Amino acid sequence: MADPLDLQIRHYFSGREYARRQVLPAGHYAESHRHNFDHLSILASGKVRVTVDGTATEYTGPECLIICAGQVHRIEALTDSVWFCVHATDETDPDNIDHQLIEG
Repeated sequence: MADPLDLQIRHYFSGREYARRQVLPAGHYAESHRHNFDHLSILASGKVRVTVDGTATEYTGPECLIICAGQVHRIEALTDSVWFCVHATDETDPDNIDHQLIEG
């Protein structure tokens, strides 16, 4: 059995803002999902393919994108990449944040 991939996830909270950082090694991806609210995504470094509702676009960082509420999206790292999602929320517990932000 392979060791689980360490995405080096970090959580940042400031007022009503939340940012989640993850490091995606080349060839890996963030699972398809959708959020309850529009949010910003920031590609700090690297090159990724972002698929939103079936349409794929490649980005090279640094880049900032808007992901609209309800859009199914997936991020695939084409090179080693650092990706942030930024949300407005009152939640400050990393263990509960996904329940507040991800549709499901």
